[in-house]
Amino acid sequence: MNKSLLNVVVALVAALLVGGCQRDMSDLEDFVETVKSRPPRPIEPLPEIKPQETFEYSAYGLRDPFSNDLQQTKSEPAENNPAEGEGPDLNRRKEMLESYPLDTLSMVGTYSQGDDYWALIVDPEGTIHRVSVGDHMGQNYGEVIAISEDEVRLREWQRDGLGGWIQREATIALTEEE
Repeated sequence: MNKSLLNVVVALVAALLVGGCQRDMSDLEDFVETVKSRPPRPIEPLPEIKPQETFEYSAYGLRDPFSNDLQQTKSEPAENNPAEGEGPDLNRRKEMLESYPLDTLSMVGTYSQGDDYWALIVDPEGTIHRVSVGDHMGQNYGEVIAISEDEVRLREWQRDGLGGWIQREATIALTEEE
């Protein structure tokens, strides 16, 4: 009897649950009908498109804003035209230290024998190279112009952007070991 009572209770609860799930949507249907019965709002007109003012360029005789004022004509003499003037020897055979950027090289000491004076330079791979005045190093055609106990001075060639070359000096200072 215990089982039958349980079955009756379950059936009663199920009947109550199913009875509470009726599909009464009358309030929703009423709301939809009231919204549909309202008159539609008018659409706002598009904004007026103003015609652009025309601009006439009248500065034809003035300097061209897109020209490079530093450009020089071929009729100027070679000493005034850096493209035809001085520059590095591009036909020279490159030396070992010219394959490294200058900031990756470091000076670790000097060496002298008689009147000859050398700087000891370490490349990024840890190899020590002996450098004297006139040797080349760095990727900007740097030439060693002076060696002292605490630095190596170089003269480098760099492009000036117009096909010519400009010189600048650079140094590699002696690095102290820690």
